[in-house]
Amino acid sequence: MIEFQGVTKLYDGAPAVRNLDLVAPTGKLTVLVGPSGCGKTTSLRMVNRLVTPSSGTITLDGEPTDRMNVAQLRRRIGYVIQHAGLFPHRTVAQNVATTARLAGIDRKTARRKSLDLLEQVGLSASLAERYPWQLSGGQQQRVGVARALASDPKFMLMDEPFSAVDPIVRGQLQDEFLRLQREIGKTIIMVTHDIDEALKLGDQVAVMREGGELAQVATPRELLVRPADGFVADFVGRDRGYRHLGFAPIDNGLKLASEPVVQLGASPAEAAEAAIDGWVLVCDAAHRPLGWTDIARLRGPVREDDLNLSSTLAPMDGSMRELLDAALSSPSGRGVVTNTDGTLRGTIALGDLGGILAPLHRTGAERHS
Repeated sequence: MIEFQGVTKLYDGAPAVRNLDLVAPTGKLTVLVGPSGCGKTTSLRMVNRLVTPSSGTITLDGEPTDRMNVAQLRRRIGYVIQHAGLFPHRTVAQNVATTARLAGIDRKTARRKSLDLLEQVGLSASLAERYPWQLSGGQQQRVGVARALASDPKFMLMDEPFSAVDPIVRGQLQDEFLRLQREIGKTIIMVTHDIDEALKLGDQVAVMREGGELAQVATPRELLVRPADGFVADFVGRDRGYRHLGFAPIDNGLKLASEPVVQLGASPAEAAEAAIDGWVLVCDAAHRPLGWTDIARLRGPVREDDLNLSSTLAPMDGSMRELLDAALSSPSGRGVVTNTDGTLRGTIALGDLGGILAPLHRTGAERHS
């Protein structure tokens, strides 16, 4: 557990962080989010004493950090920053092994540990002898996470670790990190400016306001349905009702339509016979959805080039947000729902979602009132 007790940081008499009381629970990920200049990064850096608090106490499992040797304190904490901060003159494996060696692990064991960690963060061992400049931005960030884990720290600090990569890679890194955190269960404080990232990754989210004050700390679901005040409500966004659907699971009693399908190579006549309102769903031989085809555009057997790939799929174990997105993004107006193995379960029309979403909307409104 990391705990802030009345922590304040002043610069030239002006507060960057003001009287911060916050607990980051053991084994959970706490995300600090807020506008620029609200003290997020300052708060993070006070944990490992890169910044010294003006007053107040920060403790790790009840032990005040200001009584610890600085070098030993920092070796107890994994630290991941934007752009990874890798050593350019060292290979990937050497970069990862660095923190293990600082923790007193012998060279051979540190090398073996670095290779294991590369695999754990989703990188091939074939990258071990490359240098940072030979990696993509996303790969560098994965190496940064592996290096932070190499000394097996109980605590981790992450300062906007995924903000320097493109949106697609960022989503992949977030998903990979969620998987990793479920396996390792570290006590983590992370800083981000992206509320969607905070809601996706955080076990709890701490919203800070300008002047370094804590506005609210809550689970992502609580933050969406019961913002503490107008500032939090505005920061979370006016579409928080839609975001809340990301925490509402798809009802197993959902009534889905049985969707007629064709496979690649089907003739125009076969496609037309299976089509509903001019659109037919194309699946592979294992009955996994590939995309929709507009039969009015067919000039021969169904090919991959004929597929409309704009729609998303909603897994049955997913969320109502994924279900709504599947229906909204489908050119046919019918959202595709899949089983956990990716095979087609059925479809649901956008118009049929109104009766399903209305009770969820009322529940959210009641919680907010």
